[in-house]
Amino acid sequence: MTRREVREQVFKIVFQKEFHTAADLEEQAKIYIEENEIEGPDAEEILEKCLKIFDKIEELDVDINERTDNWKTTRMSKVDLSLIRLALYEMRYDDIPKGVAINEAVELAKKYGTDSSSSFVNGVLAKFNE
Repeated sequence: MTRREVREQVFKIVFQKEFHTAADLEEQAKIYIEENEIEGPDAEEILEKCLKIFDKIEELDVDINERTDNWKTTRMSKVDLSLIRLALYEMRYDDIPKGVAINEAVELAKKYGTDSSSSFVNGVLAKFNE
């Protein structure tokens, strides 16, 4: 899998966070990986990254809420929020260049979000690129 494909799979699992309890997240991630027949190093990388993001969700959400005006995480679409969390995690903890993390999140927003998702995600993440 390419890095972009891995990132897309991670996004899909992070998105599931909104529909499961914290206690179920690891099991749900494993089920997703198994059902999508992801194996070997890719499966390990995806699971590890998801678990690290889940561990940092509260911290990421505090940062997002502090930098956004009138758009707290509770008001954001779940797709947009998941992409912002993923990109912010990559920018802070994965040594991914900020521009790359933002660009990748915007591209995924175009694919999975609404017509305005890509500009919204870009605008929020730009606040972390200063």
